[in-house]
Amino acid sequence: MNTPTLSSPVNRRDFLKLTGLAGGGLALAFYIRSGSDASAATAPADFTPNAFIRITPSGAVTIVSKQPEMGQGVKTSLPMIIAEQLEVPWEGITIEQADFNEKLYGNQSAGGSRSTPNNYDNFHLVGATARTMLVAAAAQTWGVPASECRAEKATVVHTSGKKLGYGQLVAKAASLPVPAKESVMLKDPKNYTLLGRRIAQIDTPKIVTGQPLFGIDMKLPGMLYAVYEKCPAFGGKVVSANLDLIKTLPGVKDAFILEGNGKVKELVPGVAIVADSTWSALSARKQLKVTWDEGKVVNESWDTFVAEARAKAAQPGQRVLRKDGDADAALAAAAKTVTAEYVYPFISHANLEPQNTTAHWHDGVMEIWSPTQIPSIGTGMVNRVLGIAPEKIKLHLNRAGGGFGRRIGADYLIEAAAIAMKVNAPVKLTWTREDDLKHDQYRPGGLHFLKGGVDAAGKVVAWKNHFFTFGEGGAPGSGGALSGDEFPGRWIANYQAEQTMFETGWPMGPWRAPGSCVFAWVIHSFIDELAHAAGRDPLELRLELLGTRDEMPAGSSGAAKGKQGGGYNVARMRNVLKFTAEKAGWGKKKFAKGSGAGIAFHFSHSGYFAQIAEVTVSREGRLKVDRFITGGDIGAQIINPSGAENQVEGSVIDGLGVLLTQELNIERGRVVQSNFNDYPLIRITDAPAKIETYFLKTDYPTTGLGEPALPAVAPAICNAIFAATGKRVRQMPLTRTDLRWT
Repeated sequence: MNTPTLSSPVNRRDFLKLTGLAGGGLALAFYIRSGSDASAATAPADFTPNAFIRITPSGAVTIVSKQPEMGQGVKTSLPMIIAEQLEVPWEGITIEQADFNEKLYGNQSAGGSRSTPNNYDNFHLVGATARTMLVAAAAQTWGVPASECRAEKATVVHTSGKKLGYGQLVAKAASLPVPAKESVMLKDPKNYTLLGRRIAQIDTPKIVTGQPLFGIDMKLPGMLYAVYEKCPAFGGKVVSANLDLIKTLPGVKDAFILEGNGKVKELVPGVAIVADSTWSALSARKQLKVTWDEGKVVNESWDTFVAEARAKAAQPGQRVLRKDGDADAALAAAAKTVTAEYVYPFISHANLEPQNTTAHWHDGVMEIWSPTQIPSIGTGMVNRVLGIAPEKIKLHLNRAGGGFGRRIGADYLIEAAAIAMKVNAPVKLTWTREDDLKHDQYRPGGLHFLKGGVDAAGKVVAWKNHFFTFGEGGAPGSGGALSGDEFPGRWIANYQAEQTMFETGWPMGPWRAPGSCVFAWVIHSFIDELAHAAGRDPLELRLELLGTRDEMPAGSSGAAKGKQGGGYNVARMRNVLKFTAEKAGWGKKKFAKGSGAGIAFHFSHSGYFAQIAEVTVSREGRLKVDRFITGGDIGAQIINPSGAENQVEGSVIDGLGVLLTQELNIERGRVVQSNFNDYPLIRITDAPAKIETYFLKTDYPTTGLGEPALPAVAPAICNAIFAATGKRVRQMPLTRTDLRWT
C-alpha cells in the first residue's frame, strides 16, 4: 500500500536494550550490536547509536522528535537538547516526527507541561552518548587518546589539528559498544552554543506556505471521507435514521449506525456517512433525519445547577477539603469582612483545527493518522472497544492545530477507527466546528462562595470557601477538584474549604492548566478584595501571606506537592513576585481615573509565575489592556527563548480571550452555542497593546511552559479593572459585568 510512513532508524541486526534513567522516567533505547553482526556488514551503514539519532556516511544528521507537536514547540526544543550535546550545527539537521512506539521511544504523551521535564536530562545524555562514540571512533582511527580529541560542528578535531567529519566516522562508531551512562561527560552549560539561542520553529516554513502537515491535511490513495452525527444531548442513542435515503445521495458510499460503547467520552452512538468527498458527506448530513433517545441527561441545565448552588451556599458542603483553626470565630472577630460569589462557566477548547483522524483497516491491521496528545489513550481505546490487538494497531502522529488538553481525549480517534472497520478503504473523519463545540470534553464551570476577614492591622485572619463543582461517577471532572492545600490553604490560621459536587452526565476533560486556570482567578481576585478592604497594597499583602518560609508550610498533604511533581517552593514564588513587580515598576506609576494596574501570581505545573496588567476602561465600559508583564521561573535553562516567549504570550492572549467572551450554556443536556458567531474568540483588536516577558533564571531543574503562564492572567486583569473603575469582576466572562463608570 502506498502510504506515508516514517522511515525507521532501526537496523534489522540491532536489538533493543531498554535502560531506565532518572528514576524510571524515559526509557532510552540504545542499540547494542553483536560482534558477529558488526563483522557481517558489507557496506557502510548509518550510525544509529540510539532511537533518536541517525547519521549517514554522507554526514547527514537526522534527529527524531518523539513527542506530539501541537504548537508548544517540542518538535524544535527537544531536538535542540540532543543537537547541543551531539555538537552538530542546527542548520542542516533534519527533524523527523516519530510514529507512536513507546517500546522504542519511551513515553510519548504531551500534556501537563511535562514534555520538557520528562525528557530534558535524558536527551542531554542521548546526544552526549553519540558524541562520545564518535570521538572514540576518531581517536581509534588516529591511534590517539580520546582525551586529545574534541567534537565541534559535526567534526572531531585532534589537538594536532587533524579533523574527521561525522560522516567519515559512522562505520567505525557503529562498531563500538555504547558506553555506560556514568562514563559519558555532558557539556558544561556555560559552553552551550545552541541552548538559549532564538530558533524558529521547525515547521514554520510548511505552516506559512500551506504545505500538508496537520491531521486535517491527510490524503491517501483511494481515501473516503466521513462525518459522524451524534445526539445533541449528552449520552443519547440512535433509535432510527433515514439511511436508505442517505445512501442514494450524490457521492455517498455508505451510511450506517454505530451503537457505541456506552461511555460519553469514548465511542458515542451515532450515524456515520461515508462519501467521496467531505463536501458530499456534509451535504448528505443536511438531509439526515435521526430519531434519538435523549436519555436522562436531558433533564440537566446550567441555570438549574446555579440556582441550586446559591440555595445551598450557606449550608455545609458535602466534603470538607481543609479545616484549620476556627474560621467562623475569626470572621466574627475580624475588623472587616468581605463576602463574594465567584462564578465561571463551562467552556470549550475550540481548537482551530477541528478534531479529525484518518484510519485504514487492512490486512488485520488498524493503521491510524491522528493529531493526538496522548497516543496511548487512543490505541488503548481501539484495543479495548474494537478488540484489536495492540500489535495490530499502527499510529502515525500528525501535528495538531492546537491541543490545550482537548486531544488528550480520543473520542474522535475511536470514531474514525470504528468507521474504518466497516469501509474497505482509508477513511478520514472530520468534525465540523459545530461538532467541536457540541461534543467537546469541557472545562467544568464552578461557583465559589467566599468569606474573608482582616484584623485591625490589615492582616488576613480568616478565609472560607464553599466550592460547587461538577463531576461524574462520584469524582469531580478534570480541573474541578480543589485541593485543600491550594494557596492560601496552610498559610492562613483560620481557613476552611468545603466542596459540593453536582453529578452530571456532561463530558469534561482537561483544559489548559486544569484547575489552576480558574482557581487562580477566584483566589487572587478575592485576595485583592481583602487587600483593598484592609487598605493594603495588593503586592505587600501577597508577600505577607507568602511569608518568609522557603518551602510549603508544614503538614501539607501530597496534593500540595503537586501532581506535576515537586513541592511548592515559597522562596521561588516570593522572588518571582518581587522580580515581576520590579520589571513592571509596580507602585511607581500614577494612573488617571479609568486606568489602573492589577497583580496576581500562581504556581502551576511546576512553574512559578507572577503577572501584572495595566488597563484602561472607557466610560462606556470598553476594556483595553495597555501593558501586560509576566515574570516566570522555570528553572536553570530557557531552551529556546523565542519558543518560550511564544508560549507565555500565547497564554496571555488565551487567558484574556477566555475572560472576555467565552462561555457555554447547557440547556436540557446539550450545548446551546454552535459556532464562533455565538462562541466568539479573541480578536486581534482586543489583544494587549504590549506584552513583556521576563524569566528569572534559577538553579532548579528546567520545567515546561505550555500551562503555568496562563492561570494568573485573568485575576491580574480583573484586579486592574477594579483599580481603574472600582468595579469588581466576579463572574466570567466579562460580558456578564457592566464596566461602565462615571
